[in-house]
Amino acid sequence: MSLAAVVIVVVAAILIGAFGLRLSRTTSDFYVASRTVTPLWNASAIGGEYLSAASFLGIAGLILTHGADMLWLPVGWTGGYLVLLVLVSAPLRRSGAYTLPDFAESRLESMAVRRTASVLVVLIGWLYLMPQFQSAGIVLRAITGAPGWVGGLVVAVVVAVNVLSGGMRSITFVQAFQYWLKLTALAVPLVFLLMAWRSGGAPGLSEHDMAHWQLPLSSAKEYGLYSTYSLILATFLGTMGLPHVLVRFYTNPDGRAARRTTLVVLSLLGAFYLLPALYGWLGRIYAPDVAGTDAVVLTLPGRVIGGTLGDVLTALVTAGAFAAFLSTSSGLTVSVAGVIAQDLLGGGAVRAFRLATLMAVAVPLVLAVWARALPVADVVGLAFAVAASSFCPLLVLGIWWRRLSSTGALAGLFVGGGLACTAVMAQITGGPYGGLVGALLAQPAAWTVPIAFFVMVVVSFLTPHRVPLGVARTMVRLHTPETLNLDRGDWRSRSS
Repeated sequence: MSLAAVVIVVVAAILIGAFGLRLSRTTSDFYVASRTVTPLWNASAIGGEYLSAASFLGIAGLILTHGADMLWLPVGWTGGYLVLLVLVSAPLRRSGAYTLPDFAESRLESMAVRRTASVLVVLIGWLYLMPQFQSAGIVLRAITGAPGWVGGLVVAVVVAVNVLSGGMRSITFVQAFQYWLKLTALAVPLVFLLMAWRSGGAPGLSEHDMAHWQLPLSSAKEYGLYSTYSLILATFLGTMGLPHVLVRFYTNPDGRAARRTTLVVLSLLGAFYLLPALYGWLGRIYAPDVAGTDAVVLTLPGRVIGGTLGDVLTALVTAGAFAAFLSTSSGLTVSVAGVIAQDLLGGGAVRAFRLATLMAVAVPLVLAVWARALPVADVVGLAFAVAASSFCPLLVLGIWWRRLSSTGALAGLFVGGGLACTAVMAQITGGPYGGLVGALLAQPAAWTVPIAFFVMVVVSFLTPHRVPLGVARTMVRLHTPETLNLDRGDWRSRSS
């Protein structure tokens, strides 16, 4: 039954993507859906791609294992959109760029900054895609016994077909559908699980769990306070640096629509993130033996309810899990493929975009098979740390500080992004490490983000001659509402 549910989700994704093909004809359709996506539709698509395997499976697994400390993950992932709303969303839409490297070049007037941003976009995208493919392998192996690489291959193929067929316009329809599928796939089984919990006498947590699991920062975890604050910083500031999230704001008609989209996203994410926490809590009561894995969401319906109804509910959450893999992977693939097509293949045409799509999914698929498996939420958290240490300073200073120089931006990207990437690679290939070094590598944002900001500011003060000549015009464009600035259009055409 679970396998049938996966097949239905895959077929639905392909059919909805094929519908998008009928509407995708131009380069602008492939990259930004011709900037015509409405706020509600766009917010649903953002929710679809943002709620990844880490949100659907990983949060519940970490809460089951580590307790209330892990509630900072959904709080931070949702709160990051508030920072995005206040500081970035509308000015970024007004920039007229297609991708983050486009924005970097238009603001700093430097190809070196653009190329560095391009490399970071690809690295963050691949780091985020890898756990999606690994998690798909775990789920498919659980329901069919297939080797772990099969699930990742299925997701990679379906995503490639959707993106190749219609680009951004195509996956917008797919991701909006998948958000509501994921919400339903968690909410409906949870209703039956809570009814079973009540009918079973509403058992609570043990005294040990009350002392060491339910209370935040109550465990004897080494450097727990540092890890918590570093995690908060990474999730709050990393959201604005995720390429697959930011590209969504380029699809809005104007800055006002971008802000409205962000407000709707906050509501949709808040509704969703209530659910995984309850799964983690129920898992602590009914399935403590699966602690340390990402399987609690898939395990609970069969264990608590059982029978035919349990099988149906397990099939539903399995379908939701595959929807999570597909939707997030689609958004990441579009953003990474856009950068590869423009900056590595030397052109933004549809043909280059399609070739870049194959490159965007092939590398993380190989990494997912080769690299050692980590909890999916942990790997996604590391991607947030890299984004917070590189693109967050670039966007905040680039949008709000006219004295940012191209040399300062380049130095900050190299130092902040480089340090964060080094910590991530050390953690993936050789970790986990113990002591203070282990804490600094597992949660690097607390030291890499301040260093990145510091380097950008100091180097910019030392290189005032490298401040772009057109900075005044650029700042006016970023901060003037569309109703007052009628001479708009793509920044490439204005500069030519």
